[in-house]
Amino acid sequence: MNEQPYLTAEGAVRLKAELAQLTGPEREDLAKRLKSAIQEGDLSENADYHKAKEDQGFLEGKIQELEYILQHAIIIEDHDGDREKIDIGAHFTIQEDDHPPETFSMVGAVETDPRNGRISNESPIGRAVIGRRVGDTVVVETPNGQIHLKILSIE
Repeated sequence: MNEQPYLTAEGAVRLKAELAQLTGPEREDLAKRLKSAIQEGDLSENADYHKAKEDQGFLEGKIQELEYILQHAIIIEDHDGDREKIDIGAHFTIQEDDHPPETFSMVGAVETDPRNGRISNESPIGRAVIGRRVGDTVVVETPNGQIHLKILSIE
């Protein structure tokens, strides 16, 4: 990772909890699996051992990723009151033409979850609306062509 990640305060808490789970119980369970597989003997053809080693590599990679994110993240605190512009941490409502309005939260790429209304500042919609105000209309380039979105509210 080269860019400094953005996290909401809530996202930082979730990542710290996930890191604690990975470095505690999950690491311990994996160590038990490895010990058990090693005790079976001949490691060259031991599928359990090879799977456990593969899982260990994945686990340690995930731990390193979370540690990096938490050490380098810019934590975005919630604003009290109204916002004038959309930025990371903002909740906003947009509407595309005659479609029903949709409400989203702007988050950093680490916390993206579009199905639950959490879009990244790096997404096409995120890039188009960041820094915009209520009443602005933006054009978003999508894989299916351009869409026009009107910003209805910002919280």
